[in-house]
Amino acid sequence: MTPDWIAVDWGTSNLRAWAMGADGGVLAEATSPKGMGGLARDEFEPALAELIADWDLRESTLVMACGMVGSRQGWVEAAYRQVPCTPVSDNVTRAAATDPRLDVRVLPGLSQLSPAPDVMRGEETQIAGFQAMNPDFDGVLCLPGSHTKWVQVSAGEVVSFQTAMTGEIFAALGAHTVLRHSMADDWDAATFLEAVSDGMSRPEALAARAFGLRAEGLLTPDSARSARSRLSGLLVGAELAAARPYWLGMPVALIGAPKLTAHYAEALRAQGVSPILTQGDAATLAGLRAARKKLEPSL
Repeated sequence: MTPDWIAVDWGTSNLRAWAMGADGGVLAEATSPKGMGGLARDEFEPALAELIADWDLRESTLVMACGMVGSRQGWVEAAYRQVPCTPVSDNVTRAAATDPRLDVRVLPGLSQLSPAPDVMRGEETQIAGFQAMNPDFDGVLCLPGSHTKWVQVSAGEVVSFQTAMTGEIFAALGAHTVLRHSMADDWDAATFLEAVSDGMSRPEALAARAFGLRAEGLLTPDSARSARSRLSGLLVGAELAAARPYWLGMPVALIGAPKLTAHYAEALRAQGVSPILTQGDAATLAGLRAARKKLEPSL
């Protein structure tokens, strides 16, 4: 199996590669737990080589890589492009490789200085993929995750965006505070939506509401089964309140892992919004295809 080129999504925790055919089809894929967060700069090339060792590579096989591989701690720093701009362009950074079979190009992230300083890295590729699949879409994209992005897109460009650390805050509160004693694995959709409404209407009460989950668990033990749903709802509700200028009255699309986007979809539908749902992996791969197409004239 000889790939025409290789698509790579390299995050903080994981590495994923697709062997691509000349027609853009996927010939094979491979995954590794060797994310950026656990690698020194000189360990990136060996990690990639190990992952794709079974693939028969020609000399100077193009590797299109997105994600944290282009961060300051990554294989090579790919400087941010400032919005408004298209999500991907032919402005990529070559990463030095000793293997002559690898021609590694790293996509830059996006940044903005106003209305508030913000950055993204990796999500720009998913945005490009969504646009490739939905070329006429003008509106707002929400990319749920550890750092959820709310992104205004128009005429093929990213106009502005806003990041919320909702996922990371949820993980930190659930694992490293007193709330860890109340986090059962149960999920209750009605409790989640009730908490979303509470979080939206009183975001300033979030810290008090959070401790209330612990107190409720001590005084009414049965309530512990719904604590995870309630904490998630409170945080998502506070995020929706902060992001209201993005989604209110706008077409909205969600891009990400099915389980997480489903929760955001429930919360948005409760506000009268009917979002489009797109799987994150499909958007990433479509975005890498779009990036390769932009680079094609210079190859």
